[in-house]
Amino acid sequence: MNHVDKKQQTKEKILHAALEFIKKEGFEAVTIRKIADLSTTNISLVNYYFGSKENLLSEAIEVILSGFQHTFSILDDTAIPPQDRLKQFLFDYLQVIRQYPELLSRVIVMGSTPFTSQQEYGRFLNMMGFPKVQSTIKELTGEQQPERLLAMMLQIFGAIFLPALMSPILESGAAVEVPSIEEQLNLLFDRYFDDTKC
Repeated sequence: MNHVDKKQQTKEKILHAALEFIKKEGFEAVTIRKIADLSTTNISLVNYYFGSKENLLSEAIEVILSGFQHTFSILDDTAIPPQDRLKQFLFDYLQVIRQYPELLSRVIVMGSTPFTSQQEYGRFLNMMGFPKVQSTIKELTGEQQPERLLAMMLQIFGAIFLPALMSPILESGAAVEVPSIEEQLNLLFDRYFDDTKC
């Protein structure tokens, strides 16, 4: 293995440790020392490859967000009815979010904060995601007005993201059993698209 490969392998090892730590402990618990320990490297190496905790978190979030890319590909498969396509997309999207529960709240709560990964995610949604989702809703409903399509998309996302954000609180603090993702999506689609012919 040459020097460049070894450096890349070390950087990936640190990033992988950060991702695993975030998955188990969340973003706020991340420290350079903890990631160095978990990756069996040292603080100097973490700083060398990432420069700061913020840069490490930013790169980790970029990796997590890239996991969303595959979820959008289902929207391209026009052999699947639009309602099934949209439902599968939302299900897959929520599955990625469930791996990193703090990610959604971080993206939403930090809406006005200059946050590189969030901005990149916004550009990604604009370039890849939003048009595909809007096109599928347009196909499903026949709606033509861009403003109404945007409002419909925001309502659908809100209907699935709010329960995803609230479920840990409701289940642990209020002892409320939140319905499964499948049940939530079925209810949403039954109510939202009940008179749509697919």
